[in-house]
Amino acid sequence: MPQFDTLLVRADAGAHIGTGHLMRCLALAEAWRARGGHAIFITACESDVLRRRILEEGFHVATLKWSHPDPSDWEMTSELLAEHPGAWTVLDGYHFDPAYQQRVREAGHLLLVIDDMAHLDCYHADVVLNQNLNAEQLHYSCDPETRLLLGTRYVLLRSEFLTWKGWRRQIPDAARKVLVSLGGSDPDNVTLKVIRALQRLGPEGLESIVCVGASNLHYRELELAVRDSTFPIRLERNVSNMPELMAWADVAISAGGSTCWELAFMGLPNIVLVLAENQRAVPEGLQDHGVAANLGWFASVSEGRLAQALADMLHDSNCRREMSQRGQRLIDAGGVERVLDVMQEQVLCRKSASENP
Repeated sequence: MPQFDTLLVRADAGAHIGTGHLMRCLALAEAWRARGGHAIFITACESDVLRRRILEEGFHVATLKWSHPDPSDWEMTSELLAEHPGAWTVLDGYHFDPAYQQRVREAGHLLLVIDDMAHLDCYHADVVLNQNLNAEQLHYSCDPETRLLLGTRYVLLRSEFLTWKGWRRQIPDAARKVLVSLGGSDPDNVTLKVIRALQRLGPEGLESIVCVGASNLHYRELELAVRDSTFPIRLERNVSNMPELMAWADVAISAGGSTCWELAFMGLPNIVLVLAENQRAVPEGLQDHGVAANLGWFASVSEGRLAQALADMLHDSNCRREMSQRGQRLIDAGGVERVLDVMQEQVLCRKSASENP
């Protein structure tokens, strides 16, 4: 019998691809469980900390040694698919090509593909989800029956953020609390550049919390950088209370990944640096909507320019107030439920088709 209560998540995390794919799938799995289902993560995750977090959330983790196109990926994944016939499967990663998608569907599974770029020649899925601002402008070549969920109405927020629905930020005349979050890996150590830019501003009552992800390989160097700071900089590793830190801060400096949607939801004015090619569209869209300041490609941004952009935002309460309000209008707390509603509709359609051949 089809196991429509089971969600199989195939997503990876690591120093080069970051943790965003896995974390937004965690949001989906949490909401899936709240509706009475259970989830299994199939992942080539390099971080013991991140795997442990998923386990502590109460989900099962099947660990892969290698990712597709290595054949061992599909060998193990197909075995798990066979153990859960008809279950919903989620693919989140740019390496899951049309052939991989087709294999999942040929195995009899409903398939959700989470995507950011419409970079494939064809998508073989029951549902394609792109939660980004520019998603409706992209062309998806897909099967005729595929449902497209495009835009920020479908942003996947983890349950820890949903409890903050309706919260409104107080905007101080002069901001002084800065939150830095450059993703789960930051392989180019852009965090160090941001710390040095912060130190150019001088003390002036500033405080900063710098969040370092599970896959960051530069922690020791960052420890040394904050040790000699003229104002308090707290280095936090593998934080589990991100909404509280966002509520504490007056301004954020972030990468252009999924954290941007969390910051917008929390109404936190944001300066964005692009750390990977696939991140370019999100900061551009956020700046167009007046939600964040996009400084562009990280290597082209000097410490001096970053320091000046931060100083300008810290002293411009009108700008921060406008960004905060626009961000909270853009991202509500309903995205993950809207996605699950569509998935449930697809289940009903398949049941109806099987009962009335």
